[in-house]
Amino acid sequence: MARPSTQKQRRREVVDAALTAAAEHGLRNLSLTDVANQAGVTRGALLYYYDDLEAILVEAHAAGMERVGSERAALVARQQGAAAKLATAIEAGLPEGPDDALMRLLYEFDVLAGKSPLHDELVQRLYREQLELYRRILSEGVESGAFSLTGPLDDVAMNFVALEDAYGLHIVAGGSITLDDAKRAIHLFAAQAGAALPE
Repeated sequence: MARPSTQKQRRREVVDAALTAAAEHGLRNLSLTDVANQAGVTRGALLYYYDDLEAILVEAHAAGMERVGSERAALVARQQGAAAKLATAIEAGLPEGPDDALMRLLYEFDVLAGKSPLHDELVQRLYREQLELYRRILSEGVESGAFSLTGPLDDVAMNFVALEDAYGLHIVAGGSITLDDAKRAIHLFAAQAGAALPE
């Protein structure tokens, strides 16, 4: 049996292989064999660490949630002032580019919502975390006088999440919308919503 530290590393490698294979084959067509081939191991070796493909994907989904959820919240918490926190939340919530495999997988899970109760719950949990992060930042901005919102706080927060998700999907799809385009457009919305950000 692998030692705990080795086992953790191997599981991480399997998840990374699943992300790469999913980016190549698509989540709908992904098989355990695809992941094994990408990892350079046998299917049996994968099944030593995970029960099945679904278990691998659940852990990959959890890694994506951590990045957009707790890791982003930690980045935001290190900033001073609501405007800086909002700018950080926007940037950290968008994919780095078309090759961002982890974010691509998160969007594919969104598209496949309704196929698995577990994944449905993960998708909804991530949405709630996104929404609550924006609510907290906006509330802080209003209370400090940094923001003067032009609409209800909850609606403004929902729009930030919607823009983040929509632009992020376009970014990973490799279309005409770039990360810089998305940030510029969301910053414009922030200004229009009364939550102007520093230049």
